[in-house]
Amino acid sequence: MNQTEKRLYLIKELLSEQSRYKDIEIPTGTQEQKDLLRSLMNVRMPAPISEEYIRIESEYLRAETEAKGITRLSDLTPVEDDLYLWQGDITTIECDAIVNAANSQMLGCFRPLHNCEDNCVHSAAGLRLRNFCNDIMEKQGYEEPTGQAKITPAFNLPSKYVLHTVGPIVNGSLTDKHCKLLASCYTSCLKLADENDCESIAFCCISTGVFGFPQLEAAKIAIQTVREYKKQTGSHIKVVFNVFKDEDLAIYRANLE
Repeated sequence: MNQTEKRLYLIKELLSEQSRYKDIEIPTGTQEQKDLLRSLMNVRMPAPISEEYIRIESEYLRAETEAKGITRLSDLTPVEDDLYLWQGDITTIECDAIVNAANSQMLGCFRPLHNCEDNCVHSAAGLRLRNFCNDIMEKQGYEEPTGQAKITPAFNLPSKYVLHTVGPIVNGSLTDKHCKLLASCYTSCLKLADENDCESIAFCCISTGVFGFPQLEAAKIAIQTVREYKKQTGSHIKVVFNVFKDEDLAIYRANLE
């Protein structure tokens, strides 16, 4: 199968799972098909998946990520010892772990084509990630507390693991509690990465954007927490601060340099 054939197979399999989708026509355009596939993946509830679907999805998603271009840690230059600043798509970086800004349900974003990191990570990793997260949450029996973290395989991402952390949501004035919870997100992820022998980790800008944490304050907390953790523990983990917006790039650059 070529990429188009694989994409059509995946779409048809997902459409066949739900009778309510029986009248949906598969578009002919490549981008429209990609959007439909991602949307179907986004709204699918945790459920068993056939081995054939998993195999074809893995081949398809990995090829899609390869086409975007994979960034390796060896391609980057540190701004200081073991600390890196990189602007790009976190689903395309090859390191031991990437951090996903998750919600308290820990199942990914169910909004079709939503451009949040949680949606992008789950879309690129494939359906097994949601199922794996669901198994964790069913065993836990309660929603994930803010400031903690869970580790899962990365499945079809270039990284080995995904660390899922729930950051604080800021509605109104920033408080000391918000700041402590955000610092806890970074510390929890670093501890979990070290416990799982990760030599590198890429952090997104946790809690910024739609979650309301001011970008400058968030960046300062991220950098300070990472520096303090490495100093206190003696950890040699390499840390990538991943940004997407030009504004965040400028903020991190100024505060790192």
